Amino acid sequence: MSVSDLAQYVVTGLLVGGVYALMSIGLALIFGVMRVVNFAQGDFMMLGMYLTYFLAVVSGVDPLLGALLTIPPFFLVGVGVHRALLVRVTGGGDPQRLMDAQLILTLGLSLIITNGTTMLLTPMPRGIKTAYATQAFAIGPVLLNQARSYAFLMALVLAGVVYVFLTRTDLGKALRAAADDPEAAGYQGIDVRAMHGLAFGVGIALVAAAGGLLATYHPIEPTVAVNFIVLMFVAVVLGGLGSIPGAFAGGLLIGLVQSLTLLVLPFQLQNVGVFITFLLVLYLRPQGLFGQRLRAV
Repeated sequence: MSVSDLAQYVVTGLLVGGVYALMSIGLALIFGVMRVVNFAQGDFMMLGMYLTYFLAVVSGVDPLLGALLTIPPFFLVGVGVHRALLVRVTGGGDPQRLMDAQLILTLGLSLIITNGTTMLLTPMPRGIKTAYATQAFAIGPVLLNQARSYAFLMALVLAGVVYVFLTRTDLGKALRAAADDPEAAGYQGIDVRAMHGLAFGVGIALVAAAGGLLATYHPIEPTVAVNFIVLMFVAVVLGGLGSIPGAFAGGLLIGLVQSLTLLVLPFQLQNVGVFITFLLVLYLRPQGLFGQRLRAV
């Protein structure tokens, strides 16, 4: 294998990993602030893919713009789901019972979304046809697929906006305070329940936008969440539970490992390398690559 071939696999992995990273920071934000393991995260990603698809097919909206347009409605959906459902299984009480209730609730929500979408839209795979999906930028011998390149850049920008929001704005600092110490945050006049709703809304909006970006080059079907929800969880754990930069780095690492695994294994086994890396990191550094203890950033 030549150096140019290796470079091609590395670049391809990083481009794909950028979208994985955006998916993962939404999940990390929800867990970091609310301590909720959201099994329905991948299903909201799938709904974001479908919304982007219908915006492209019905209204002629470019899917890259469509991915951004998914953010406001899915933010409202996330806030609504929190107020209607999650608020009942978060807050005070026995932590173990609350955790069990959260897992059952989000898993049930995942099943409802998947089966409801299958009934309404059928299991038939769909795709968005764009000129840039089949074109590439050439940098020497390395080819960069245009759809994946645009998706990577937009994912990077959105991740940067989230990080700036969390670290440079008063609302973001209140969100971090609610994550670090809810009781102390309440004494300071911060509405912890409202911060939880904000975190869930932002987390759902981010994963929906990631789904829209993914739809520019990946088939869309109701069960597509199954292929990505495990990768999101792995990325969050690899980076360090609740760490936004860690989740982003974990997503990039997963994309890179997936791509390099194809050098030695067939496409169907590309996740084998991901899980081997996951086990190695857990063994050598159980707290994750960034080693932060349950923080929101």
